[in-house]
Amino acid sequence: MSQLFSPLSLGQVTLNNRIIIAPMCQYSANNGAASDWHTIHLGQLSLSGAGLLILEATAVNPEGRISYGDLGLWNNETQQALDKSLKAVRQYSPMPIGIQLAHAGRKASTEKPWDGGDAIASDDVNGWKTLAPSAIAYDDKSPVPKAMSQHDIDSLIKDFVSAAKRADELGLDLIELHGAHGYLLHQFLSPLSNKRDDNYGGSLENRMRLLLDVFKAVRAVFPSEKAVGVRISATDWVEGGWDLEQSIVLSKALDELGCDFIHVSTAGLSPDQQIPVKPNFQVPFATAIKEAVNMAVIAVGLITEAQQAEDIISEQQADG
Repeated sequence: MSQLFSPLSLGQVTLNNRIIIAPMCQYSANNGAASDWHTIHLGQLSLSGAGLLILEATAVNPEGRISYGDLGLWNNETQQALDKSLKAVRQYSPMPIGIQLAHAGRKASTEKPWDGGDAIASDDVNGWKTLAPSAIAYDDKSPVPKAMSQHDIDSLIKDFVSAAKRADELGLDLIELHGAHGYLLHQFLSPLSNKRDDNYGGSLENRMRLLLDVFKAVRAVFPSEKAVGVRISATDWVEGGWDLEQSIVLSKALDELGCDFIHVSTAGLSPDQQIPVKPNFQVPFATAIKEAVNMAVIAVGLITEAQQAEDIISEQQADG
């Protein structure tokens, strides 16, 4: 019997199978609002037969978008637009749907990928001043971000909470917090981007603090019968950066807080990354974390064949 097509529980949310559609940015929103493209895109994915669909990285405030075309969930307009798309999708599919809540930090304010993806100046009509744990640019082509104050951090947590409440009102089954791919929560985790000397920087405990605080705040307002998990980059693939050992410590801390799942990716924080890209190249990180926690562990990255996915599940390298 296929293990890939066996049920999987993420907290109290049960999936019919272990095929999970990971978040994929579409860069097709209008001022954060879902467009007709989202209805078509999400509709066809929801009819795929997968066990779960997770919506693309969705910014909790306007400054948190990667580009001006990113989806958002920060006011009534963005909520109503997404509600329209979701209602259309649900008419034809019972598939559970989740959302990835995100803030891009210093990797925000960029062009759409097909327009080059370069940073946009803050005084441009499509740009804005970026925020980060420290005033360190992503690369030599990017502007130096503003180091976040305590007020900025407090406001960010409130924005995640507000977006989580809106996600519940939309009837979404699950929230994934985006702590991967070099975006803001990952920027706080990595010693390469976090040079703070307050309670959010320095030690591993301090660098993990913001992500854990956001998780606790979101979990407190999102219904217990719905799932909350986290996506992480298990390594920066850069010497002296975030790595598997630190990821295991973070995963254990999330597990103790009642996190329902962890979605294990890698990279995205530094242009100096050296990634040995090949099929299953990220799966060993998921496996190492799975051995350390009780929550479900999701693997991702060049898993393109059915037998390949079946083997990952049957050999208990990951849960989905």
